[in-house]
Amino acid sequence: MRRDSPYYIPSIRALQSASLFRGVDEEMMEEILSHFVPMTLPKKSVIASWQTVESFFVIIGGRVKVSRIDPETGREYTVFLLSRGDAFDVISLLEGKEHDVTIEAVDELQLLKTSMKTARDWLDRHPEFNKNFLPYLGKKMHALEDAAADLALLDTTTRLARLILHHVDAKSDGPKEGYAVRLIDDLSHETMAQMIGSVRKVVNLDIQKLKKENIIEASRGKLLVKDLQALAQKAKTVLTTLKKDA
Repeated sequence: MRRDSPYYIPSIRALQSASLFRGVDEEMMEEILSHFVPMTLPKKSVIASWQTVESFFVIIGGRVKVSRIDPETGREYTVFLLSRGDAFDVISLLEGKEHDVTIEAVDELQLLKTSMKTARDWLDRHPEFNKNFLPYLGKKMHALEDAAADLALLDTTTRLARLILHHVDAKSDGPKEGYAVRLIDDLSHETMAQMIGSVRKVVNLDIQKLKKENIIEASRGKLLVKDLQALAQKAKTVLTTLKKDA
């Protein structure tokens, strides 16, 4: 990407705030950005899994849903919900093989695209990038481990409470107005159900129950947590500190 591109400043700001590129010096950042091509995709666009064998993407704006779908039943489970600063597909980056997932744009997407060969070269040549990549990968693996344990051990209400609690915004107004919820606040009940291995009808009933108990406030495109302690109890967890990394 050229420095005079209108995408240059937004892109470099997004990369600087992304955990994958945090702490990378200015010279290396410019070198990395020179290999990226900006692209925009409309909402609901699907990126074929074979494309991530050849290309590596970083999200500059919007959200991406990475899912597995049963071809016989059509039932879908959302493995990851990715947002600004996230990259995909790290599995293909490591294995060099097609990752059997469906990658869909939840919103209009602004992406940076480069070749997988280039991304692997960064891992080999740039210790700063490699140093960030391993914790990023570890975080994703930890999330998968938690999701597998939740599916095996917890009921749907508890899994939903954990999902909401995980996305509470600690920087929002808090007890007075209610805690805002990041990333998932405007998702449909069906999409939220896909994130916890349930179905829309069950999630809808659970949300109505949480509303009735005055734990959350939910309407189309808006989700607030009114009683954080009560939500933590539903999630069967001890509330200590809120996640602050937006």
